[in-house]
Amino acid sequence: MSDLPPMTSVKRWLVTTNHKDVGILYIVTALFFLLFGGVMALAFRAHLWEAGGIGLLSGNEFNQAVTAHGLLMVFWFLSPIASGFANYFVPLQIGAKDLAFPRMNALSYWFYLFSGVLIAFSFFQGGAYAGGWTMYAPLNVPTYTPAMEATTGGNATILGLMLFVISITIGTVNFLVTIHRSRAEGLGLWNMPIFTWSWLLTVWMMLFAFAALLAALLLLATDRVFLTQYFAAEQGSSLLWAHLFWFFGHPEVYIVFFPALGIMFETFQTFTGRRLVGRKWVIIAMVLVAVQSFLVWMHHMYLTTINLEIKTLMMATTIGISLPFDLMVFALIYTMVKGRVRFTTPFLFSLGALVLFILGGITGVFLGAVVLDYEFRGTYWVVAHFHYVMVSGVTALVAGLYYWWPKISGKMYSETLGKINFAVYFVGFNLLYFPQFLAWETPRRVFHFAEGAEFYHQLSTVGAFVFGASFLIMFATFAHSYLYGPRAPDNPWEYSRTAEWAVPSPPPLENWTGRPSYRTGNLEFVEDSKAATDGGVAQGEAAAAEVASTHEEDHPDHASIWPLGIGISTFLFFFGLTGITPYIAEFAQGTETPPEGFVGMAGEPNIVYPILTVVGIVAMGYTLFKFGVEQFDVPEMAVAERWPFGGVGNTKFGVWVFLASDVVVFGAVIGAFIFMRLHTGWSDWTTVPFASWPGLLNTYVLLTSSFTVILALVFAERQSKKGLLGAMGATLLLALTFMGVKAYEYGVKFQQGEFWWTGIEYSIYFVTTGLHALHVIFGVLIALFMIYRIVSVDAYLEDHRPVEFFGLYWHFVDIVWVILFPLFYLM
Repeated sequence: MSDLPPMTSVKRWLVTTNHKDVGILYIVTALFFLLFGGVMALAFRAHLWEAGGIGLLSGNEFNQAVTAHGLLMVFWFLSPIASGFANYFVPLQIGAKDLAFPRMNALSYWFYLFSGVLIAFSFFQGGAYAGGWTMYAPLNVPTYTPAMEATTGGNATILGLMLFVISITIGTVNFLVTIHRSRAEGLGLWNMPIFTWSWLLTVWMMLFAFAALLAALLLLATDRVFLTQYFAAEQGSSLLWAHLFWFFGHPEVYIVFFPALGIMFETFQTFTGRRLVGRKWVIIAMVLVAVQSFLVWMHHMYLTTINLEIKTLMMATTIGISLPFDLMVFALIYTMVKGRVRFTTPFLFSLGALVLFILGGITGVFLGAVVLDYEFRGTYWVVAHFHYVMVSGVTALVAGLYYWWPKISGKMYSETLGKINFAVYFVGFNLLYFPQFLAWETPRRVFHFAEGAEFYHQLSTVGAFVFGASFLIMFATFAHSYLYGPRAPDNPWEYSRTAEWAVPSPPPLENWTGRPSYRTGNLEFVEDSKAATDGGVAQGEAAAAEVASTHEEDHPDHASIWPLGIGISTFLFFFGLTGITPYIAEFAQGTETPPEGFVGMAGEPNIVYPILTVVGIVAMGYTLFKFGVEQFDVPEMAVAERWPFGGVGNTKFGVWVFLASDVVVFGAVIGAFIFMRLHTGWSDWTTVPFASWPGLLNTYVLLTSSFTVILALVFAERQSKKGLLGAMGATLLLALTFMGVKAYEYGVKFQQGEFWWTGIEYSIYFVTTGLHALHVIFGVLIALFMIYRIVSVDAYLEDHRPVEFFGLYWHFVDIVWVILFPLFYLM
């Protein structure tokens, strides 16, 4: 399927892979989750009108509302709406026709949507997760919160978040490949638009931070669904979760804020009529923050037993990370001072975002000091500071909605309504959160408070409803614009300076009629025929022949039903997993070593859930197969700036980026093993494998399979079908041998009455080696698909690159086993 239906057709939005359509889907869906999370917030703020609560919510319902509000706003609204802007405008800003992998882009959206559906469904599965959006251990497992949450509903929340992280990872790889390898001729990294710069750094942070979160969620999901003991352990589990979560959690603050910061830079330039002051220093400052964001996570853990020297070091890095932000704030102020400000609605929201961020930053300095953090931690001071920082980002994102609305919709909005929107928004926000600084002694996430703070909480509740009303005004403004607004010109802003304003409003499907080029220093459009003569200069390589063979004039496909199919089947699989815990618990109860605390809390078995799990697996197999065999043409840009990755193709670079993320996942899981073993005492640790020979045998098997993969690539390069088929078949047989040995090893342990719930040592052994085995299974499925393609259509003989890409993945799987073997079998 390649033809794209009209925008008035529902089918268009189900099959589209075009980056602008996907961007609109992200924005609209994120705004829905904004309303969802906002209703949760209004419910618990109304409940807090009186010191003892007005009885609107029970204690458990209050906890569910607070938790769902935090999760929805942080994960399902803030990052996705920024991703929507990036989907729509980053390709336009860098001169690309689409993202590098359009179908993967659509798949990322559908995973995002269905992950949110899982969260919504959790309320109807006995109750949503109620342990707070940070999901601290041990309250994140049912053993310690039997009255707070139903296992099935809580599972749905955790698995929904896992699916969301998978969506983020797919999108991250796509954007990194696109920005690094699909920039218009002459558009070097330094000269990219500042919003694209902010998004590039955002996705680099996402790549590693969300991988750590995925590892943490994987361990938590095995605890909840399969009854392992990671976070039910009596010692070390709370600290382990805190390390894993906050290694993600603090970069997440900048992941959320950087796109908003990029919008602030763009709008300040446009509405002051001058280039951003200190632009290169601002970019350097953002790079420093992106790197430092991974070095400050323990400032969230000052109240733990970590020694004072480490806490002091983290305090220093926390203060240090504020310095680049000082530079960025002053750059915005000087840009405004030196320019001629036009107080349009986008600029007002951007200016408001700057004011709120300064207040949030100043109040955050208090929390950066160890001594003061002891006093403020867990109070409404943290709530107010956190929202001043995060909602300053929301404010800039609203500025982005107004700024780019004419380009997306082709209609102008009413400035009068927009300014009323800003006034209500700004007053409502400050009325909501500033009183919380004054009521700072109130513990966070409680459904009652001291009577002396009642006045401040009532002000805050009034502010919440005023703030909520501002979003209704915003929606009304856009609806009025879409129905009655005048047509927008191609460029409604006098001093805008980025490429999206050089095309019609809204942009055409293919973005450009000619090829964008910055070779002269200015944006120009050249004929494609010229690319064959001067493309080599832009790429620094022999590009003329590549241009002739790439068919740059071919129109890429824009429609495929299979991303939606994969999304639906994956949703069915995850939804089925939410309810299989009772079956695991029932089986565990019949063994000699049932898991303590878990059995009896899993609820009654429901046959629907295992059926959905099986249906989901079968449907995933079918839809992935159809996705793999579908003819979908996405010509790579013939002439583009690709430094520093000019020597690799898009897919190869994408594989490398994905594997970098997977390194963090395995690093976190292996790190959890080392952490818990050190905590227990290295020599006191129970060695689970019954002998070292199965691990040694499997090491030889996998190393041999790496050799056969290399042989497969050699035969593919020589166009030998028999040799390629034999080498791939040998790789498949060796992988199956590995799985057979592993199954034998597991079987021996089961016969001895030792399962993954027997103790923390057993949980870690089965989960870590099982995660590796899951990667082997994925490799087996890929190898089977490739063998099918070789037999049926003589694939990979003319283009051997897919064999190389599979080899990269398989070598990574082998390297991981080489690390696991000594850790589990020899030490």
